[in-house]
Amino acid sequence: MVVSMIQMIFEIPGAGTIKDKRRIVKSVKDKLQRRFRMSAAEVDLHDSLSFAQIGGAVVSNSRSFGESVLQKAFAMIEKEIPVRIQDVSIHSEDF
Repeated sequence: MVVSMIQMIFEIPGAGTIKDKRRIVKSVKDKLQRRFRMSAAEVDLHDSLSFAQIGGAVVSNSRSFGESVLQKAFAMIEKEIPVRIQDVSIHSEDF
């Protein structure tokens, strides 16, 4: 079993309230879960108004498959979500 994980830190320009931030974070998590059948959660930076950290995971039997799904998920966020990516890391672990 291979668990592939992604961690993203992004800036949310124009988020004037915590409600604005939550709306965008929820949109990101919902799209990741629906389109890519992956687990996703806001894992840090909860108190920040303009930054968010999202973590996601895919379980598969292939490192290359899991990481390709996460690369596609990252590309979707860059293309469709109005955020500025500050940091992203993808890695896999065998169990």
